[in-house]
Amino acid sequence: MEKMKKLPDAEFDIMEVVWANEPPITANIVMKQHGNNEGWKVQTAITLLLRLVERGFLRTEKIGKERTYYPLVNREDYLKFETGNFLNQFHNNSFLNLVTTMYNNDALTDEDINGLRKLLNSRGE
Repeated sequence: MEKMKKLPDAEFDIMEVVWANEPPITANIVMKQHGNNEGWKVQTAITLLLRLVERGFLRTEKIGKERTYYPLVNREDYLKFETGNFLNQFHNNSFLNLVTTMYNNDALTDEDINGLRKLLNSRGE
């Protein structure tokens, strides 16, 4: 795959279904687990799946009449990519800026702060 690119929300939602299930995935699985809730037609799910194939996130095989899809990118790698982009774009690549923003907006719970404290303490060991 070339350089990874940010996914539009609908394609990310499809990938969440793909990552949550054992491959292979079908358009019917996507519809049952997400598309029906969104009011999609089956063709919408198929179009989004094929876009993900074009982007290098999925590979596809046709077995009989049914097209199946397999992930080429795992969830952890994509989230690492997205988090890095977010940190770079909005926080000048500074984790401290991110945490400060969240702290100043009361977005961090006491549990979050204790978890950060434990993480930082373990890093220093």
